[in-house]
Amino acid sequence: MADNEHTSAQLRRVVVASFIGTTIEWYDFFLYGTAAALVFNRLFFPTLNPLAGTLSAYGTFAVGFVARPLGGAIFGHFGDRLGRKKMLVWSLLIMGVATALIGLTPTYDEIGIWAPVLLVALRFVQGIGVGGEWGGAVLLAVEHSGGARRGLHGSWPQMGVPGGLLLSTAVFAALSSALPEGDFLAWGWRVPFLLSVVLVGVGLFIRLQILETPAFTKLKEAQRESRAPLLDVFREHPREVLIGMGMRFAQNVIFYVYTVFVLSYGEKTLGYPRSVMLRGVMIASVIGLVSIPLWSYLSDRIGRRPVYLFGAVFSLLIAFPFFWMIERGPAFIGIAMVLAMNVGHDMMYGPMAACLSELFGTHVRYSGVSIVYQLASVFSGGLAPFIATILLSRYGSGAVATYLVGCCLISVVAAWFLPETHRVKLDDIVPSSAVA
Repeated sequence: MADNEHTSAQLRRVVVASFIGTTIEWYDFFLYGTAAALVFNRLFFPTLNPLAGTLSAYGTFAVGFVARPLGGAIFGHFGDRLGRKKMLVWSLLIMGVATALIGLTPTYDEIGIWAPVLLVALRFVQGIGVGGEWGGAVLLAVEHSGGARRGLHGSWPQMGVPGGLLLSTAVFAALSSALPEGDFLAWGWRVPFLLSVVLVGVGLFIRLQILETPAFTKLKEAQRESRAPLLDVFREHPREVLIGMGMRFAQNVIFYVYTVFVLSYGEKTLGYPRSVMLRGVMIASVIGLVSIPLWSYLSDRIGRRPVYLFGAVFSLLIAFPFFWMIERGPAFIGIAMVLAMNVGHDMMYGPMAACLSELFGTHVRYSGVSIVYQLASVFSGGLAPFIATILLSRYGSGAVATYLVGCCLISVVAAWFLPETHRVKLDDIVPSSAVA
């Protein structure tokens, strides 16, 4: 009984630590997306016309995604060899330092071309940090969990996404509303980035209190660590890598189209107040703190595959109605965001942590989930605002919706071929290459 109580208490600490840590990490990462959509074009690319400036800002935004697979590979390698906990401390520290330095970066008017150069360099470092964060945080929760509620427990680090998005959007919206436009552009935009120093300090304190996962501890005691985890992922689990990346594709694209591109589209094309667009994102973020664990719990009951597949199909069907609704007026933004994000997106994103973890063996699990999650993001979410902006400028919002439909089709096919894993024991996972 005492051991069970100790295990339950440790699990509670782990899931709370995973949620707080990933919330801080995503707060840092999403701040950049909001700033890129609303102010970076004027501060770091003032010599370009508005469209070119916005595209350039989104280009620097994409740099973080290019760095994410590198971060996933580095942290995955050492996470599979040295442990999950150690890597999570470093990922949070790297992200926090880079974010604070962005808040101190001089603008184009102050140092010329070196301003966007510094911005790109720091965004790359951000990508390294977040590339190593997600896999470790997810495994911390999933590998501490029992099999019956693995989806629910794995959803806690997933809730860090709406948590971080809510926090970053709320801070940005509050400063944007409280300050005159001139003051906000002069110094107000820096405050959310500098606030990261305090948040990271809190996150590090919490993460240092938790224990290594039982699955990795057992692996370490048996001396069965992989010498080259990344190579073993592609050698032992090629099918799982392809399925995982396909599943990730639509989820990542629609997230950044709806939470980054739409901010700029609403303000600059439709003429809506910035506060209205930010409020829509905040509503979806608040509801996401409930919808993500709800869909994850459902995946524990009926399976990962049906929940994920329904989310991908729903996202495909809502693409055109989404733009129809927001173009009808500001009053429809909230309902459009809730349907697109909290139903379609969250049905995919909630179960994803447990689902991807269940595809790989313990000896390569950190590398496997990180590469699938981060490599797919380069070609999906990282380019999504850029592609959507070009499509909008040339063909209109219908082309953006068509782009979303195409991405969702990829994930529908991938989810169709997904093996059901919600009852699989993590220690019993067999490499697909070993299956005749």
